[in-house]
Amino acid sequence: SEPIRVLVTGSAGQIAYSLLLSIAKGDVFGKDQPIILLLLDITPMLPVLEGVVMELQDCSLPLLRDIVPTDKEEVAFKDLDVAILVGSMPRKEGMERKDLLKANVNIFKSQGAALDKYAKKTVKVLVVGNPANTNCLIAAKSAPSIPKENFSCLTRLDHNRARSQVAIRCGVPATQVTNVIIWGNHSSTQYPDVHHCKVNMSGSELACFDAVKDDAWLKGDFIATVQQRGAAVIKARKLSSAMSAAKAICDHMRDIWVGTPEGEFTSMGIYSTGNSYAVPEDLIYSFPVQIKDKTWKIVEGLAINDFSRSKMDATAAELIEERDTAVAFLG
Repeated sequence: SEPIRVLVTGSAGQIAYSLLLSIAKGDVFGKDQPIILLLLDITPMLPVLEGVVMELQDCSLPLLRDIVPTDKEEVAFKDLDVAILVGSMPRKEGMERKDLLKANVNIFKSQGAALDKYAKKTVKVLVVGNPANTNCLIAAKSAPSIPKENFSCLTRLDHNRARSQVAIRCGVPATQVTNVIIWGNHSSTQYPDVHHCKVNMSGSELACFDAVKDDAWLKGDFIATVQQRGAAVIKARKLSSAMSAAKAICDHMRDIWVGTPEGEFTSMGIYSTGNSYAVPEDLIYSFPVQIKDKTWKIVEGLAINDFSRSKMDATAAELIEERDTAVAFLG
């Protein structure tokens, strides 16, 4: 089959270092799908990027047809099928949140415009660089000719963290835990919701609350653990999550490409306009979704209790504030 063109930005960085091999050897788009990898990073990182290219060559991979390292958007974004936007301005010591937003608005406005101008209109865009939801919204707004549905941001890492916490607590493999939900922002206000989660315990499917049998933990420490997990990893490793972030990116893109399993849903940050959960319009907000034919649909009709509602509203409020600050910088 024809090769697909896949861009990874920030490709000299540590998430990309954990990600590129999985993409190049067919773990994401399938074992018979040839790939052309486009690797974008900033000019000072080009020597490091050369080393990454050497290593990819040295992996001697059957599906990898070409590798294009570049610091130029017009090269990187040309005719893309997939764009994974990992590169962003990291928060530096003593940096105000709004300074971080401003720096990232410039990056994602420029990359959105490049998608608009150079990429295929069918391109699937995944934003990973933080603040991911708002960066994704800015990119989507800067690419008016590409459908908003084609843009998503990564909350699969949070989803996987939540799933794993429940699994460890119940003493089962993570695959036995399904339909956890991450609502809202990929930040410490996110709401990991297990009210619709099922746990398969020795062959019978139980509601998460019945399987865990500790409501206080599920409504307290469990939520806090998932919300703060990124910070906990940084504290321990002195580096941010890379292996687990790369795995989540692969999970997210593979689900877009091949669909979600029957009866299961996953979490991703998507455009909120028209949703049925009273989430404000014009945000990139994480919802439970099912995916078929490369198209997501929000899972409808899930009951939302007062506990969930207040947490969903709190993370929406943070996203509105981020959006309004960022859009002001768009000018």
